[in-house]
Amino acid sequence: MTAIDKTTNLRDIVASLEDGMTIGIGGWGGRRKPMALIREIVKSDLKDLTIAAYGGCDVGMLASARKIKKLIFGFVSLDVIPLEAHFRRARSAGEFDVMEVDEGMFQLGLKAAAQNLSFLPCRAGLGTDVMTYNPHIKTIQDPYGDEHYVAMPAIHLDVALCHVSEADILGNSYIAGPDVFFDEWFCRAADKAYLTCEKIVETSAFDDDHKIMRMPIERSLVAGVAEVPFGAHPTSSGPDYGIDVGHLKAYSATAKEGWDGYVKDFIHADNYLDIVGGPDHICSLPLPVF
Repeated sequence: MTAIDKTTNLRDIVASLEDGMTIGIGGWGGRRKPMALIREIVKSDLKDLTIAAYGGCDVGMLASARKIKKLIFGFVSLDVIPLEAHFRRARSAGEFDVMEVDEGMFQLGLKAAAQNLSFLPCRAGLGTDVMTYNPHIKTIQDPYGDEHYVAMPAIHLDVALCHVSEADILGNSYIAGPDVFFDEWFCRAADKAYLTCEKIVETSAFDDDHKIMRMPIERSLVAGVAEVPFGAHPTSSGPDYGIDVGHLKAYSATAKEGWDGYVKDFIHADNYLDIVGGPDHICSLPLPVF
């Protein structure tokens, strides 16, 4: 049987997306976000997106670019900067609808979609304003007893976008850093997934017990893989590089100053890596401490 070559590029991935889609973005806050893809979406004509994420500057950039119609999230943070400034500005201005839930509830929403269930039960959210501000989320009685649980609805995604350390042309992928988190659940909850990676490798590179334990995304879920070195910058992609705190501070300041200059200097730049300091600078960024 002929192997399917799933290699692609950023422009073709974004060209496959459509207005109004529900897009899940992997990573976590300031760590391992598919930022090269996010910048490509910012440059595109896409609009009216529903974004689901443990958010960072991915959400902030899409918010300031007016791409978001609805945001489903557990938090939006840059880790070292607790609250993402562009998200804060846009939400304060009421520029999109929100579904804010507990981090664990968010995970269960992805898992429900992955299992083709309409919901999964949990205790998280009971007696909190999560229920007040999400009146569509219902409770359900335990069929075996008297307790009531929150019925966290499935978060079904049209597309998942994630960044990994290595991938092969078949869609197998490896996450080298300590921040595997929930990327596999984004991919399982989606109709299809696209990955960016630090480098494309031979499939034989995965013949290693250590790597096999850090390959949570099934290749059958992956529609395309794009090689994008440093594609998570300015977020981290351990162990190769950490969070670019200086860059994120300057980016955050543009939430008040106006971010048109940032878009011109960084989003539309043909030599993005050179502008942000080059590969040597990015590789020197210290990794976040867990």
